[in-house]
Amino acid sequence: MAQTQSHGSLLANLGLNIIIPTVILTKLSGAEHLGPQWAIVVALAFPIAYGAYDFHKTREANIFSILGVISIFLTGGISLLELDPKYIAIKEAAIPGIIGLAVLISHYTPYPLVRKLLFNEQIINVEKITQVTQERGTTAQLEARLKTTSYLVASSFFLSSTLNYILAKWIVVSTPGTTAYTEELGKMTALSFPVIALPSTIVMMVSLFYLFKGIEKCTGLRFEDILNQPQ
Repeated sequence: MAQTQSHGSLLANLGLNIIIPTVILTKLSGAEHLGPQWAIVVALAFPIAYGAYDFHKTREANIFSILGVISIFLTGGISLLELDPKYIAIKEAAIPGIIGLAVLISHYTPYPLVRKLLFNEQIINVEKITQVTQERGTTAQLEARLKTTSYLVASSFFLSSTLNYILAKWIVVSTPGTTAYTEELGKMTALSFPVIALPSTIVMMVSLFYLFKGIEKCTGLRFEDILNQPQ
């Protein structure tokens, strides 16, 4: 049976394509570190390199890498062009919002993102689960569970989008290019982990728990049999 190639874990995608580049831009773009131009170059290297590696492995474009590159260009462009700081808030909300929409829309295509992120061979024994649900006649129930999981995963990104916008509007108020602006970006990044990452992670964990309970119900398999065990 041919297997769909995975685009890596959710944490790897978010970390290498969005979080690490954002930290580089906000923490290392000062003249005493990399400077604005080199900070953009170094930050871009992460999603570009990860996207190239992922494409070489799967022969499919990685949406997270594409969004990561766009996010870095926007952050760097807003800073270099010294645009109104409101655009940072819009950008911060737009990226997770777009991912959330992509998760929802993709479920109605042959390539649902929830399968790439959660229901993939790196985490779950997809082949065994597929075989058992076919034998038990529970494939439709599993698909329904995956659809609801898509909604839950998308909601975590929409929550992140809303909190990103509120946090950015509250903190980033200085003119881009100034020391105060750089310090505000750093403060926003530091606060984003407890304020944004924690509630979003909780929603994501609820999504995983919901999916795994559904798989157990549809297959009758134990939790340890659902996971893809390393050979």
